[in-house]
Order: sequence, then structure tokens, then C-alpha cells
Amino acid sequence: MLYFQRSAVLLSLAVLLTSLTACTNSNIGKSLEQSLAADPRLKDNPVIFGANQTPNSDRQNPNQSTQPTVQLPADFPKDIPIYPNAQIQEVSAATNSENKVTTRWLSSDPSNFIASFYRNQLPSNNWQVSQQPADDSGGTFIAKRNDLQLVVSIQPKSVTNAAPNQPQTATELLIEYQPNSTTTAQASPNPSSKITSNENAPQPGNPQFIGPVQPEGSLIQPNGTSNTSNSTPTVTSSTQEFSDLNKAPQELQKYIQDVARLGVLSIESQATKNNSTATTNLFEPNKNITRREYARWLVAANNAMYANIPSKRIRLASANAQPAFSDVPKTDPDFSVIQGLAESGLFPSLLSGDSTQVLFRPDAPLTREQLLMSKVPLDTRQALPTASVSAVSQTWGFQDAAKIDPKALRAILADFQNGEQSNIRRVYGYTTLFQPKKPVTRAEAAAALWYFGTQGEGISATEALKLTQSQAQQ
Repeated sequence: MLYFQRSAVLLSLAVLLTSLTACTNSNIGKSLEQSLAADPRLKDNPVIFGANQTPNSDRQNPNQSTQPTVQLPADFPKDIPIYPNAQIQEVSAATNSENKVTTRWLSSDPSNFIASFYRNQLPSNNWQVSQQPADDSGGTFIAKRNDLQLVVSIQPKSVTNAAPNQPQTATELLIEYQPNSTTTAQASPNPSSKITSNENAPQPGNPQFIGPVQPEGSLIQPNGTSNTSNSTPTVTSSTQEFSDLNKAPQELQKYIQDVARLGVLSIESQATKNNSTATTNLFEPNKNITRREYARWLVAANNAMYANIPSKRIRLASANAQPAFSDVPKTDPDFSVIQGLAESGLFPSLLSGDSTQVLFRPDAPLTREQLLMSKVPLDTRQALPTASVSAVSQTWGFQDAAKIDPKALRAILADFQNGEQSNIRRVYGYTTLFQPKKPVTRAEAAAALWYFGTQGEGISATEALKLTQSQAQQ
């Protein structure tokens, strides 16, 4: 039975093949051939089997080019701080008639974040700020560094046709820069500084800057003029003169002048507080310095001394960093400085394992022991020695050594080992009473910042200024 079934199948196949061969040249054969042929459209539009198909109407026209990416000009000054979370939108190149360049940026961050960033970054990077917003809601910064003029405008904007996940508001940032060809440059720790001569000894400054302090007998040059016969900094008529440095202790005046010439003694003038054009000319050297103000000076002085050694510079914190202190939020104008000092371990905080330091108290007076705790590590650049009340008492001879915070003993003992470059000897001279809880004055803080390092290896403000002048003349 199986044999007959198999024979029937073979016979059927033979008949079918004979039929197909017979109709090869017939219309039926051609129709059958075309029905089994590949789709000719695939020849010009090959696709991968299983790939997602896109309707022709949704495919991008190859003749339509994507919008080009806006690039910064090749000569954009590297000294201009750029807000990290901002995207460049437009560049207006300089023209022959007006040698200035404007760049437009957008950021999803609120304007107070951006204003706080520039309020900290400009003074910390040795920009001389002549105008700044009264608050962080937006406004304009005007600054100068060496031969460069800078205008930073911050303006909140509403976003039209925002995407589903896009914020409804944004901040527009305009950065305009122009070489300052009509005024001479202030002294700066930047090697490219151009230094000329000056008049009268009073110390110049502006709402965010004190200095440079001019040597006695020098003369103020009018705007647009300079005297290249010597290399002392030039003061223009737009600068502010401080008339009360003679009220500082005589032993400290030279230290204050040198540090001020580095441009690191930034203060908030009365004009800035009142948003007026009139400015104060008082440095108030005997006024107690706040912890906030000292933090700014410490970072600026250290970074100016080591302008050419990045490994010794203090890094400012990111605006997105988690605050180390509950009373210094991200919106605080000095957040990046104070947070940076906490992250570097120079200010004790939760980050350094001190569970008791949850508050920074930025507007509280800085004490003597706090000054030493943050300054000495920047002198030694190594682990501080083990110390005790007895060791400090025997070395320094302090009668009140028992009143010193145990956390400060190591720094005070290490300062003794620095010999004549000791901060205590330079600021307070010979004394048998340290008075660790006594507030530090502005004059004392400036004197402490006059020298960084040990006896064998360090740099003073005087040496930093000479280095700046020699490099500027090359």
C-alpha cells in the first residue's frame, strides 16, 4: 500500500513540472514568474529585515542641514570665567570700528546662581570689579584685568514653546569683552600684567577691590597716560583711594601695602551695600574681620602667590556641591569660596569628620586660633605635628596655652617651628599671651597673608610682586 502512495506522489510532481515547462513562454508563466520575483523597490531602497521603518514624509531631507554649533572665538580670553551650566547661543564678532566681542549664553539655572558665581569668581581671579548688582536677582558686572575690559549681564527670561521637560524660565547671559587700550593696567599676580608708574601714596580700590597700594612719592597719572620710567602700578581716576591705612599699627603697614598691591583684599564697600555711585575710601584696618571676609582673602592671597603653580592653588567649589555648612547655602554670595575651603579641609566641617561643625557662622568675627588653624596648613603643606598644651606652653611660653582649642594646638606648635616666618611673630611680635579667642583685625589678617611657606621654601607678597613685574617686562 505504501508503495502505491509513493508512486502517486512522484507521478503528480512529474505532471506539475511538465505543465510549468510548457507555459514558460505563455502569459501565465510570466505572471507566475513576476509574482515570485523580488520587489524592485528594494533595489533602490535596501533595508535591513526587522528594522524600524520610517514613513517617507518623516525622513529627513538630505538637502536640509542641521543647525551649526556655535563655537567660542579662537581668541576668547581664558581668564574670563564661564558659567559651567550655560550654553553658548550667539557670537557677535568685533568690527574695525569697535574692537569688542559679545557672546550670548542661555542657562536653565536661576539668575541668583549665576550672579553668585560671578560675584565670587571675578575677585578670586584678580578681576577689578567696578560695578556689580546690588543683589543676586540679575544685573551687570563691570570688571577689568590687565588690559582687558569685561561686561557680564545677567537677565532672567521666559521660555516660549518650552518642551515637556524644559523649564518655563531661563537666564540669558551676555559676556562682552574688549581690550582696554585707553587705560593702563593695575598690578596683578598674572604674569601678563603691564605695570607702569603712579602718583601719590593712597591705596586705590573699588567696591570689590583694595589696591594696588602705591609707594610713597609716586604720582597719579591721568587716564590714558603712563610713565614707563619705572615699574610701579598706575592709578587711573576711576580708582578708589583709601586714606586710613596710617591708622594700622606701624609694624603692619608695609605688609598691608604689599598684600593690597596683589589685589586680594576685597571688601564690600558702603556704595555697594546702598547701590549708589559714591564709594567709601576707608579700609578700616582696626575693624574686626569676619570669617566670611577672611575666607575670601585667604583664597585670593594663596592663589595670587601661586598663580603659576596650579597644584598649590585652592579650588573653588562647584555651584552644585552639597553645602558643608547649613548656614552657607548655595545661594550665599561666598558659597564657592567657603565650600571650597571646607572641601580642602582648611575649615573643619562634616566633610573632615567633625560632627560638631554644622555651622560656619560667616558673619562672626575670626579669632586668632581660627586664623592659625586655616593659615598654617598652607605654609607647611604637610601633616601638622602632634601637640599638647605643655608643648605649646614650653615653646611659645604662652601663659594662656590651656585656653587654646585642642584642635588649634597643632597649628600653633607648627607655626613656632617656622622661625621668623611664623605668623604669630609677624602679626603679634613678642608676646606671652596668645589670647586665642580674641578677634582678628583686618590689618592683622592682611599681615598674616603676607607670606606663604616655610623658612626654607616660601614666597612673600614682595617677591610675588617682583616676579609679576619681571614677567610683565619680558
